[in-house]
Amino acid sequence: MRDLHVRAATAADRAAVVGLLSASWGGTTVVGHGTVYDAAELPALVAERDGALAGLLTYALSGDGLEVVTVDAAVRHSGVGSALLAAAAETARGAGARRLWLVTTNDNLDALRFYQRRGLRIVGVAPGAVDAARRLKPSIPGTGRYGIPLHDELTLELRL
Repeated sequence: MRDLHVRAATAADRAAVVGLLSASWGGTTVVGHGTVYDAAELPALVAERDGALAGLLTYALSGDGLEVVTVDAAVRHSGVGSALLAAAAETARGAGARRLWLVTTNDNLDALRFYQRRGLRIVGVAPGAVDAARRLKPSIPGTGRYGIPLHDELTLELRL
């Protein structure tokens, strides 16, 4: 397996960060739990494999937690997401955070599987939260993965 390295993003990574976010999210605007983020302006961790961008995780630190805002791997099932999540947990611990948390949507079965297998637990469900987010970001589709109507947000947490 080729070397995978995770590090904090720098200003020199900006174009690559914007490119990856735009390809994955249709732009850099992300809406979760009623908050609108410009993910390109958030602190980020980048994963590199053989010097090439392999993945990205953006986050926001506040209070006692580190919120994972976005996670993207250029190639799924290659260890990139796991490495980014582990690095985010270390970043959170280093900042004195007691929890790592994130929000995903009711249709995102692959993410739910991924996060729960890495120790995160579902700690909240916000019925209709995606419907409300759609008013802030109209490009959010009405139907998500696997043909599942997209309406609700689920909060997952890892206690540190």
